[in-house]
Amino acid sequence: MPKNKNAFSFAGRRTGRRTGSRTGGPGSALAAWRRRAVTRAVHAGWRWVQGAGAVTEARPGRLRFGAIGTGTRLAFPQGTVFGEPWIRLGAHCVIGEQVTLTAGLMPDLDLGPEPILCIGDGVVLGRGSHVIADTSVTIGDDCYFGPHVYVTSTNHSYDDPTTPVGKQWPRMEPVEIGPGCWIGTNAVILPGARIGRNVVVAAGSVVRGEVPDHAVVAGAPARVVRTWDAEQGWQPPLRTPAPVPIPEGVTPEELRALAELAEHLKAAENSPAAGQQPQG
Repeated sequence: MPKNKNAFSFAGRRTGRRTGSRTGGPGSALAAWRRRAVTRAVHAGWRWVQGAGAVTEARPGRLRFGAIGTGTRLAFPQGTVFGEPWIRLGAHCVIGEQVTLTAGLMPDLDLGPEPILCIGDGVVLGRGSHVIADTSVTIGDDCYFGPHVYVTSTNHSYDDPTTPVGKQWPRMEPVEIGPGCWIGTNAVILPGARIGRNVVVAAGSVVRGEVPDHAVVAGAPARVVRTWDAEQGWQPPLRTPAPVPIPEGVTPEELRALAELAEHLKAAENSPAAGQQPQG
């Protein structure tokens, strides 16, 4: 038995001899070209499907929301969506792929004249998030959700120890998320939560109860770890300086030129000649 031979490469050479092609030969080059062509075609087809399957005000498809604002887009593929007549989406919202939006315990229920799930203007819901509104859920303007956030107005009850938990009637409490909030990846917002304005919910947090305006909460269950005071600012103080906003009127070309200049300066500082002292 030959030594230091790779079984896979050996099998590949045998296959190549059987098909009459060798590595780098016309047959393998044609096969590689075909694979690239198929890959490009699949990607192009999927982009077309994503565009055609997206839901907008002008192209709602099968979904008949109570309202869907101008510029709002639900990416394709959508998650589970039902009770849409009782769901109102504001303007310029971005709803990521596989986002679940439901109103009511199950489809085809008559939930009355008022909306159940209300999402404000400029809201972003990250990929794979769930918003379950069996009773009122309100999300304020300009809220941003990371991927896989779970918001629910319903919780299982387990009062009767002899009945399976899933068969017991659940408890429902309204949920309200104020405007301007950031909800981190994998956060869970439980029934009865009242989250104030411009609140940061750390990734993986489990929020219940009330959260004041301008606070940062973290943990499971979540607790307030930082608050903002009009006189003292953030307490405890922020560990990093505030980002410097881009001045008005700056063009993309000027930003690119500044970035290139910063790279050149950094390279000059790190060059060996930068540490040499002048002779004389």
